[in-house]
Amino acid sequence: MNKLVVILFVLGSFSAFGQKGSDRLKNEQKKLERQIATTKSLFEASKQKTDLSLEEVRLIDQQVRFREQLLANIDNQIKAAELKIKQKKQRIEELENEIDKLKQQYADLLLYAYKLRSKYGKMMYIFSAKSIEEAMKRRLYLEKLAEIQQKQLHLIRQNMELMEAEITELETVLEQQLELAELKRIERAEIVAAKKEKERIYLELKAKEQEILAELREQEQKNIVLQQQIQAEIQREIKAEQARIEKARKEAEAKRKAEEAKRKAAGDIATVEPRKKDDVPAPFMDTKESILAGNNFLVNKGRLPWPVEKGTITVNYGKNAHPTLPGVFTQNNGIDISTPKNAVVRAVFDGEVTSVINIPGAGKVVIVKHGNYRSVYSNLQDAYVTKGAKVKTKTPVGSLLPTKDGKISVAHFEIHEVKDGQVNQLNPNLWIAK
Repeated sequence: MNKLVVILFVLGSFSAFGQKGSDRLKNEQKKLERQIATTKSLFEASKQKTDLSLEEVRLIDQQVRFREQLLANIDNQIKAAELKIKQKKQRIEELENEIDKLKQQYADLLLYAYKLRSKYGKMMYIFSAKSIEEAMKRRLYLEKLAEIQQKQLHLIRQNMELMEAEITELETVLEQQLELAELKRIERAEIVAAKKEKERIYLELKAKEQEILAELREQEQKNIVLQQQIQAEIQREIKAEQARIEKARKEAEAKRKAEEAKRKAAGDIATVEPRKKDDVPAPFMDTKESILAGNNFLVNKGRLPWPVEKGTITVNYGKNAHPTLPGVFTQNNGIDISTPKNAVVRAVFDGEVTSVINIPGAGKVVIVKHGNYRSVYSNLQDAYVTKGAKVKTKTPVGSLLPTKDGKISVAHFEIHEVKDGQVNQLNPNLWIAK
């Protein structure tokens, strides 16, 4: 019985551990399949136009990247399935050996019971004892023997049920392995097809290199203007806060002097000690409410919702290689998310709208304050909020402009931190949920 309990515990432990890993891989597979579906739908929408665009190349790049990740995921699942099959076969073999031993033991018990098969024989076995004590022991022995027979039979049945369950699970895993192998074959074919399509688009765009360079220079100028406007708005906000604090300080100082003069006029010789240097407010200081919001924003790093409901990141933060021009790189101060045409942009966290800017040729920009952090949403066609508005997580702040071809939209999203009066750019990839 003790041995059976140990076997059950070990099997249960292996099963629970393997199940967690399997569930994680399956969840990752589902997530990648959703990302591939989103990227594919955006690519198909972009393909409907006559002129090619860089967005198509970026979308197909993402599609290939996601498919390669899915392929790696499938490989891991196949390896896990192979290990599980090996473990199942080993368990089945162990159970078969255990059942054989139990059956042999049970056969020995039956043989012995056969020798004492009649009631008369059992009674003679007891009465043939040399003493009462020995007779009592023989009776107890026969009772225990019958009990052991029942337990042995129960153990055989339990082990056989375990083995049947393991065989059923093994058959399921083998079926899953075959399905994964077929999915792997399909994904390999999809990757080959996507790479061929990318090569075709690349060659067509290569013929338009000068036109692309001109568009790139135009886009760089727009980006410079955008960054200048964002920085100017945040700096304007900082200066307004500094002016507010300075005004409050002067008013407090004037009030203190007025009270001191009033006392002197009344003949009160007591004076008020001058304010210490440490008592002067910092040049830029958030309110308690803002500090709390900033702390909450920081706590949610890596868990913030995306600024759009559906989409895929086609240009990452920082230095990015141009998809068709070798040796050409662009600098991105945020991330660009390709999304369905005119998609709604939403706030990633609770906060206050501090600026709504209109940049000719680049759409509208909305800046939301979260304590000492700022989230920036640009390339908007319409802004749904105004300066001073309070927003909650996922509150719509505007809708996006369509791309040049008019088939999809691209959201530009940035995160900044205000520290000691300075504005620092942060990588949004590290802040939004994966």
